[in-house]
Amino acid sequence: MTTHAKATADLRLACIQFQPAIGRLDDNLKAMERLIRQAAGLGASVAVLPELADSGYVFDSQDELAALAAPIPDGRSAMLLCSLANELNLHIVSGLAECDSDQFFNAAMLCGPSGPIGTYRKLHLWNREKLYFQPGNLGLPVFDTAIGRIGVAICYDGWFPETYRQLALKGAELVCVPTNWVPMPAQGHHPEPMANILHKAAAHSNGIYIACADRVGTERGQPFVGRSLIVGPTGWPIAGPASEAGEEILIATINLGDVAKARALSERNDAIGDRRSDVYG
Repeated sequence: MTTHAKATADLRLACIQFQPAIGRLDDNLKAMERLIRQAAGLGASVAVLPELADSGYVFDSQDELAALAAPIPDGRSAMLLCSLANELNLHIVSGLAECDSDQFFNAAMLCGPSGPIGTYRKLHLWNREKLYFQPGNLGLPVFDTAIGRIGVAICYDGWFPETYRQLALKGAELVCVPTNWVPMPAQGHHPEPMANILHKAAAHSNGIYIACADRVGTERGQPFVGRSLIVGPTGWPIAGPASEAGEEILIATINLGDVAKARALSERNDAIGDRRSDVYG
């Protein structure tokens, strides 16, 4: 494995925040391509897009989802992303509506310049997602890529500390998070969404980079909070939060070699090494 050599180089990481429209696949793919090209023009080596970026989110029937979902990596959306990754020489992580035989998954695909690398299927389904999608059945894979070890989580997965701990223990240096964050109960007028707080904590306690690409807008009465964020392995934001409502591309320069250093919290402490696995597994 060549992770150590890969992790010494600086990377430009982009989180793309925009407003997909439910059911408008053509328009969504055009927006995704336009924004990916913009991110590449800003020097991005990695681009992360929102959850269900190609389809929109608030489905009103299984038939509507079935008309929009497609296989990964052989469906239209996945093939477009792989083509862009090849042309622009970058890695792309995007949420997609996936159809696999007669089952549907809230999924994300990772592709690179040489083609598709892997698929993640959301483990923890939120609210009405449970009416239309199957829970993820691919576990929490970490993909060994030409630029480093990349994990993927989707939206509500981030409310479970086990998600990021498992990815960190499997060697993830960067976790890409396509998301459609919604307001949490009791959010009220608190200035910072709970999602941002959780992901800063997860980055700090696991010593990993976390890149969250959220959507914006209101879809069929459901508002989304925006506030996309890139967090460093010390837990502090290195880009964002983005705005609550606007289309935006966050850019940060990261070095995956910083992960090991960030976990050394003091001369005698390590965020991963100090775990008492004899007590809690």
